[in-house]
Order: sequence, then structure tokens, then C-alpha cells
Amino acid sequence: MLKKIVAVVLSSFAAVTFAAGPQLGSQSVLVVEDATGKVLLEKNADNQVPIASLTKLMTAMVVLDAKLDMKEKIEIDRADVDMLKHSASRVPVGAELSRGEVLQLALMSSDNRAAASLARTYPGGAPAFRMAVRNKIRTLGLSKTVIEEPTGLSPHNVSTASDLVKMATAASAYPEIRRITTDTKDIIKIKGRKVEYHNTNRLVGAKGWDVGLSKTGYTEEAGRCLIMRFKSGGKNNTLVLLNAGATSVRNMDAVKIRRLVAGPDDKPKVMKASAKTKKKAVKQAKRVRRAM
Repeated sequence: MLKKIVAVVLSSFAAVTFAAGPQLGSQSVLVVEDATGKVLLEKNADNQVPIASLTKLMTAMVVLDAKLDMKEKIEIDRADVDMLKHSASRVPVGAELSRGEVLQLALMSSDNRAAASLARTYPGGAPAFRMAVRNKIRTLGLSKTVIEEPTGLSPHNVSTASDLVKMATAASAYPEIRRITTDTKDIIKIKGRKVEYHNTNRLVGAKGWDVGLSKTGYTEEAGRCLIMRFKSGGKNNTLVLLNAGATSVRNMDAVKIRRLVAGPDDKPKVMKASAKTKKKAVKQAKRVRRAM
């Protein structure tokens, strides 16, 4: 009899938890069904926060809008070196790559020198690039987005999950961005040596994931961030995760969201209750039994 009572309480608890949505570690979350614009999950979606390298999607769009020659050679300059965060880069000063290769490095492996060089070599230089970014932000109706530089290293590059869903939708209209951000890896020749680069999002190419667009981000101020368009439950969806405490937390949030979107056909669809939850359920069952 006690086992039956415990089972009923546990199932009721699971139903309440599912109805309330998954517990997520990211501080801002928005999940939208692409075809309808229906909001599937929302958490602090209008909080304006730093966005780190999610910025690079905007950088890529502005560069592609200018219809620049992707085969033109760009030399990485000392001016492209990160003097704000002193972040590492596997692209040495003096390396000469095509603009297409630089774009690949900026988006897929989130290289900051690559992103900086795209702005520096924009027609009219960095000032013209910033003006183009402002115009793009205005055109897309990103009312709570401010982008001051091309890499995302500055904490003054800020946005909201709501604005970033719009940015992801705009970015997905560019075949080059879709292709590059969903490449798992690429080999680029730098100073006569072949160097392998990998996608910063480990979910791209992972089993069970059908990703159509992806961009990660991280700075101390922004935490772990992710924009991703993915197919689940037969529908295309866009998710934005901002300010997760760790990459593992960000990835687990994405997995929980995919399960929620997919519904009962996605296995496993129900996570096991924690020991703490089970203990609570047993106590509730004992109280029920005493009242009978």
C-alpha cells in the first residue's frame, strides 16, 4: 500500500515539475518556435546583459552585407590583438588568410583576432564598421541592443534574449553563416602549416542534434552564452541562453529544452527524481497514510 502511495505522489510531483518547465541554470532564457513565433519557454528574456561573442553574428552579417571579396587576403595585425581581456588566439600576427577563412575562424572557433580584423578591414575602417552595426541594429528593431566593437570582449556589448532571437532569425537568412556555424571543424593553412579548428559548441554534430545555426559566447561578465537554431519534435526552434555558470550548465539547459520541445516522443522524456525529491515524496506519503 505504501509503495502505491509513494508512486502516486512521485508521479504527481513529476507532473507539476513538467508543467512548470525545466529548472535551468542560465539566467536569461528564451525559446521560440520559428514558424509561428510562439514562445515556448521564457526566463528574464528582457533583461539587458553582456552578450560576449554572440556579437560575432552581427559582425558577420555586417561584413556579408557589404558584399566584400571573400577571396581577398587579410593580414592579421598587431591592432587585432586583444588588449582588453588578453584572450588567447591561435592566429599569429602576420598570418595572411582570405576574408572567407577569417570569417570562418571568427564564427566557428570564435577567434577574436579574426573578428577584429574583419572590422579593421571593413571599407572605411573601424568607424565605418561601427556605423554599419548601428544601422543594422536599427533595421532589425533591436531596441535593447548596443554593440560597440566586433568581438564581444567589451562588457558594453549588451542585449536581451528577446533581441537575440531576432538577431538569430536575421543571421539564419545568410547561407554562409548557417554553413560556417554548423561546421564541426575545419583545417586552415596558416603560414604554411595546416591548423585544425573546432566549433566552440559541442552540441553541433552531436548525436540527436539537428542544428541549423549556432554561436557561443563567454566573458567573465557575460557568463556562458548560446544562440542556437535546432529542429526537434518535427519543428524548427530558436533558443537563447545567457549567463550560465559553466559550459556544462549551458549544455544541460539546451538538452532539457530539446526534451521539452520534443515532447513524449523524445527518449528519455522523464528525468529520474533526485534522492532529495524521493525523500520528500516518501515523507508526503507517510503523512497521507497517517491521515487515512
